[in-house]
Amino acid sequence: MVRVLVNGACGRMGQAVLAAVLADSELELVGAVDIRGGMDAGELVGKEKSGVIVEKDLVAALANHKPDVMVDFTRPDVVFGNVCTALKAKVSPVVGTTGLSEEQKDRIRKLSEECGTPAFIAPNFAIGAVLMMLMSKQAAKYMPHVEIIELHHDKKLDAPSGTAIQTAQMISEVRESMKQGHPEEKEKLAGARGAEYDGMHIHSVRLPGYVAHQEVIFGGLGQTLTIRHDSMNRESFMPGVVLACKRVRELHGLTVGLDKLLD
Repeated sequence: MVRVLVNGACGRMGQAVLAAVLADSELELVGAVDIRGGMDAGELVGKEKSGVIVEKDLVAALANHKPDVMVDFTRPDVVFGNVCTALKAKVSPVVGTTGLSEEQKDRIRKLSEECGTPAFIAPNFAIGAVLMMLMSKQAAKYMPHVEIIELHHDKKLDAPSGTAIQTAQMISEVRESMKQGHPEEKEKLAGARGAEYDGMHIHSVRLPGYVAHQEVIFGGLGQTLTIRHDSMNRESFMPGVVLACKRVRELHGLTVGLDKLLD
């Protein structure tokens, strides 16, 4: 039985994680933390009382409940501190909060090794999103001209999304760096061509009604190829979260990407 603490329990993703952990016979919910506290975690997600009360103090909750895993869906401005706190308490973080810099990931990797406690970060926990990224990496070998459009709800705080950045990183591994578009191209409005990663353009859309969506568009001579993934609800991420909770303690150091856990 894997003992799990959910950090960011009252958020939309946090509540979905609570429900998933409570429903899985191999996971035990032992703690829940959020800046809003006081309610029973089971009742929070519309289930019977769990006996786990949402607390406000992460350090105290980790010390008192001694979880094996901390699932973090909080905010980009606090996630790094949360991960470091968990690692120092010998608790493995499973992180879905995006916005961590490469420098922060390097520091987490070092701390994880120093503490002898594995850590796991995934920009996207949806199995379909992982397949979309893997297929895009394969396609880029043959169609290197590519742009990425990611679409999320208007409450998302970081742009571009972690999924878009990881997709671009994976594509850059298999294609030569190039500056796409006309060499004399000029933006009439700053940002019109989106962000740039290794010559690829990434465009972020933020609108109510979306959950998490991405399309990767490849262009070639007389043809285009579009690979798209859509998450219609937050439950789509839960199989990946549950898998990471069960597997993270088998890992070493920092692991990034759900694809590392798939056969």
